[in-house]
Amino acid sequence: AARMHPCPSARWAGAAAALLLLLVLRAAPLLAAPLPGDASGEAEAPGEAARAALPECEALAWLLHSRAARLQDEMCEKFTVCENSMEMLVQNNLNLPRVTEEDGCLLSGFNEDKCLRKLSSGLFAFHTYLEYVQEAFASERQQVESLCYSTKHLASTLRQMVIDPDEVVILDSASKKSLLAKLKSDKTWIEKITTHLILRDFTSFMEKTVRAVRYLKNTRSVSV
Repeated sequence: AARMHPCPSARWAGAAAALLLLLVLRAAPLLAAPLPGDASGEAEAPGEAARAALPECEALAWLLHSRAARLQDEMCEKFTVCENSMEMLVQNNLNLPRVTEEDGCLLSGFNEDKCLRKLSSGLFAFHTYLEYVQEAFASERQQVESLCYSTKHLASTLRQMVIDPDEVVILDSASKKSLLAKLKSDKTWIEKITTHLILRDFTSFMEKTVRAVRYLKNTRSVSV
């Protein structure tokens, strides 16, 4: 049976997503700027300026989740690489970032700094994997390029909220180059499966990111 697309116009949906992304990212220069001092010359508490952007972070995280989920649908439609045909992928050794109970991001036992470190480190890691997807999923290169840039922006913003930003794990250029070389394959079907797995796990990671950022935003609004 023909597979129904979740939106009447994929082109319109892509344009709408891009427009929303541009609106969310308008705050990027402000988030990246050094923290200003007040009238007395004292600097704001570390991460305070970035924390003010939590609503924008939530919106961006949700947008990234939605865009990645749609790219999964497009992979299924164009290449028949779908979730229900992935039985052969049990031995997946990509070691993609995942949020677990030990990361302090669950509502029970929520640990703000520990969770922010995990989310930021995970997003920086996914940025490298998405660079691979950008090459492997050539027909959606522009969409994935936007996803890749926005993921790095969100990772950087969350990193500013960590007490010690140096504790956030970021791959150096040599490690990134090595990982990208390892991911590449001469077989097209392996590339498609790898792309599917990256998008699937990224979507799951972003779902948990949305929940954690929303919880942090709501608890801050109550405590203020």
